[in-house]
Amino acid sequence: MKRLRVTIIDIISYKPSTRLYARMMNPNFANIMPQVVAVWCEQAGHDVRFITYTGFEDFSNELVNETDLVFISAFSASALLAYAIGNMYRKRGAVTVLGGPHARCYPEDAVRFFDYVIGLTDKTLITELLSHAEPQRPLGVVLQADKQITELPGVKQRWKFIAPTIAKAPLLKLVPMIGSTGCPYTCSFCIDSVISYQSLGFDQIREDLQFLLTKLKHPRVGWHDPNFGVRFDDYLSVIEEAVPRGGIDFVAESSLSLLSENRLERLRQNGFKALLPGIESWYDLGNKSKTGKNEGLDKVQQISEHVNTILRYIPYVQTNFILGLDCDQGPEPFELTKRFMQMTPGAYPAFSLFTAYGRAAPLNLDLQRAGRVLPVPFHFLNSTRGMNIKPKNYDWAEFYGYVRDLTAFAHSWNQVRRRFQAGNGLLPKAIGALRGATSKKVRYYALMEKMMREDSGFRAYFDGTSSKLPQFFRERIRNDLGPFWAHLPEGALEHDAYAYLQGHDAAQAELQARSAPGSVPLAVVA
Repeated sequence: MKRLRVTIIDIISYKPSTRLYARMMNPNFANIMPQVVAVWCEQAGHDVRFITYTGFEDFSNELVNETDLVFISAFSASALLAYAIGNMYRKRGAVTVLGGPHARCYPEDAVRFFDYVIGLTDKTLITELLSHAEPQRPLGVVLQADKQITELPGVKQRWKFIAPTIAKAPLLKLVPMIGSTGCPYTCSFCIDSVISYQSLGFDQIREDLQFLLTKLKHPRVGWHDPNFGVRFDDYLSVIEEAVPRGGIDFVAESSLSLLSENRLERLRQNGFKALLPGIESWYDLGNKSKTGKNEGLDKVQQISEHVNTILRYIPYVQTNFILGLDCDQGPEPFELTKRFMQMTPGAYPAFSLFTAYGRAAPLNLDLQRAGRVLPVPFHFLNSTRGMNIKPKNYDWAEFYGYVRDLTAFAHSWNQVRRRFQAGNGLLPKAIGALRGATSKKVRYYALMEKMMREDSGFRAYFDGTSSKLPQFFRERIRNDLGPFWAHLPEGALEHDAYAYLQGHDAAQAELQARSAPGSVPLAVVA
């Protein structure tokens, strides 16, 4: 096999950044799979160059070396930057591969600009790709493993790619680890809801934790599990065996239903410093929050009590909400969230706008059938900047007015002060204060509300009566991409928001045709 020059690019930020919080935290959002692919490429005998873009590097100067094949990992918000970089490498004759969440969610669009687009993957798929990769024109090829991966290279194998990335973080440095894939819950808006939960190897986790103790004075680990703690006793037992009490700090995302008080005590004893539970809605998803049929104010009171209990054991808690769900209407959901913040001052509230990411979730088919999904440019699809689902129970201007008001309340100096006073520990206090004080979201939502009310062309685009891309989007993308704007391939600003539905219906029609009387048996055709 020919020895290839392989470049792997993990795009964390969709644009250059100057925010102090981003400077501190972006390197800690590095993804695991680009590092895994780098290990597999080296194991296959190829030369690997690994690049992580956090928003602060002079990225254009890092893309000068020649390469035979480039892997790019991107979320949808960074897709246009990925498209521009891929186009640069294509023009130099390199074979281009896109992976990451955007590749899974929008393969129909990505194949227009990449030779290969990878969904779920494993070592066999990557090894085979390396052995026969060649340019694909005019459309690329979608590659997909049969199931979610069950074994990954651990921290020890990935360390040469982890170390330079976390070195970019000036203070808080989180080593990315994962102990499970998939999720036991079936939230219809979530990409992990269609992946069955499965734990990864406990021996690997034990080895990785012991390895970290030899590399860092006081390691901090960020668990990338979609829902940490499903097999709670098993994972905590491994941590207790591998790590001396207080030897490693941990950050994890978990559901409230898993966080009973006896478990919180055990988490505290084993160095867990931050938890990110999902609340999502005051009217739905009671299974994740263990609130049963309680909703509205009753749910607020129950969850507030639970989160305040967590804060007695865990210094930093981020509570995650989704705004604009179909179960919401009127001002009440927003007012209830304010009430929660008043009752739970120590928790940092994170708000996401109800967003449909292509093939990410089963619900997206229903939304597309209802004609409610908009072709908002990928650059704005990070769950906070450009909601691409027509609200069921809100006028657009009304909705953004509520979002702006709630965000202003959450980031007001009074709430920042109350969170700081209620916090436990200097670092958690500082992170919460920094996030609230440096956010620009209030101004952004105020601008969106204003344009929804006053700009007829902008409003027509969101009402679905006009397909003309508002100049607002074009100008922001141009400014954010900077020198990469010139490399953006033609047609990249627009995408088919209904590609998932069309592909799904076409596949169903083909399946029915193959199964019809007199047709060739499906197993033979396959």
